[in-house]
Amino acid sequence: MSTILAYTSPATGHLFPMTPLLLELRSRGHRVHVRTFAEHVETLRGLGLEAEPTDARIAAIWHQDFSARNPLEALSANAETFTQRAEFDGADAAASLRDVAPDAAIVDINAWGAAAAAQAWGGPWASFSPYVPPISSAGTPPFGPGLAPRGGPLGRIRDATLRSLIMGQLTKRYLGPINSVRAEHGLAPVDTVDQFFRSAPLMLVTTSEPFDYAHTDWLPQIRSIGALPWEPPSEVPAWVDEPGDPFALVTTSSEYQADEALARAAVAGLAEEPYRVVVTMPAGVADLGPLPPNVRIEQFVPHGPILARAAVAVTHGGMGATQKALGAGVPTVVVPWGRDQLEVGARVAHAHAGVRLSKGRLTPERLRDAVRRAAGMADGAGRVAAGYRAAGGAAAGADAVEELLRT
Repeated sequence: MSTILAYTSPATGHLFPMTPLLLELRSRGHRVHVRTFAEHVETLRGLGLEAEPTDARIAAIWHQDFSARNPLEALSANAETFTQRAEFDGADAAASLRDVAPDAAIVDINAWGAAAAAQAWGGPWASFSPYVPPISSAGTPPFGPGLAPRGGPLGRIRDATLRSLIMGQLTKRYLGPINSVRAEHGLAPVDTVDQFFRSAPLMLVTTSEPFDYAHTDWLPQIRSIGALPWEPPSEVPAWVDEPGDPFALVTTSSEYQADEALARAAVAGLAEEPYRVVVTMPAGVADLGPLPPNVRIEQFVPHGPILARAAVAVTHGGMGATQKALGAGVPTVVVPWGRDQLEVGARVAHAHAGVRLSKGRLTPERLRDAVRRAAGMADGAGRVAAGYRAAGGAAAGADAVEELLRT
């Protein structure tokens, strides 16, 4: 069988969704090598994957977009982060490609240097996106502000006008850094951000309708394969199985995003609601003051067993946490904090699978009201979960990679 090299960015929200795909490829007899940040190497080795750490300097470069004063500053901050990392992940990926000599490569969408290295390598490679990529698509709103779809002539005019403005800003802030990275690997410059994100022969996106909008003009290059929820093997705390009220799971970002206010609002707003509230803060537990009897704060706890007993979830709008909840049929309140999270919130609302609450309007009272409304949307969450299953998941992704290998 074939040898496949997978290269990730330093984020659990990117590694974890890729893991089911890699395990599926391994189960089909492929030899799978993974390059990822050091803290998860031993876990992946324990799963039977051949894993090595990426250059430690990559993970040392943190996102600073949480300090941006507006979305345009946030775009610039993201471009700076990915460009700074690219200096190291490009060389690191190129060395990995030489060492492993794979038949195909899979590269995280946020590893700009690794993507350039894969393209310069010249073999078959796929881009892996655990969020909806900022690629233009007919009939859907432009990526970024979290607009709801709008049909008819007025919708087309709105989308065309805003797409020009938004893509113009993306081009202004991303294209220079992107082409600098590409030049370092001997690649020609690209003219648009779309062209860069579509540089791989295949892109796998971990979502699907009805959560996401229809993107018929993306096929066959870009494949939506449904959500790929995965968590590292870990012991389930005994309190999860204790009888009591259903859980309300509240999650904050795994890459620090200064979203402690969401946890504080949940602690105060859900204190007297009929839920056992579990707040996870993987980027570091903040001091939230005295906790009500029904609230528990954890840095990490497996989400799956909690969601199996949950009536509602509250997320910061991260694609992984939100889709994990919806994939379990749990309706969700999304409070977008930045990055792609406005788009995640828009899709939750569009699918009638939960409620979107803006960060600027976040109060304990409004969050409590949003939770009460979302809890009645289990039917919408169930439709989303069914859509994920229908998309094929890891098996569909592995089919697409094997198709790529045959070309």
